[in-house]
Amino acid sequence: MEITKDTIIGDILRIAPQAAPIFMGIGMHCLGCPASQAETVAEACAVHGVDVDKLLAEVNRLIAKA
Repeated sequence: MEITKDTIIGDILRIAPQAAPIFMGIGMHCLGCPASQAETVAEACAVHGVDVDKLLAEVNRLIAKA
């Protein structure tokens, strides 16, 4: 599965829980709360001031290794 800007954070964590530290690293410290679980990657990046393309590359690289 390739993660895109529209992928929901909760979906990513269900298929690749090892990605949690990446999201924690951008300031998403409440990964278990309902709001963050329903956010898209693009929404999370906008809120946390992170380059979405850079984050996508990192998450997809991690998932490809698994």
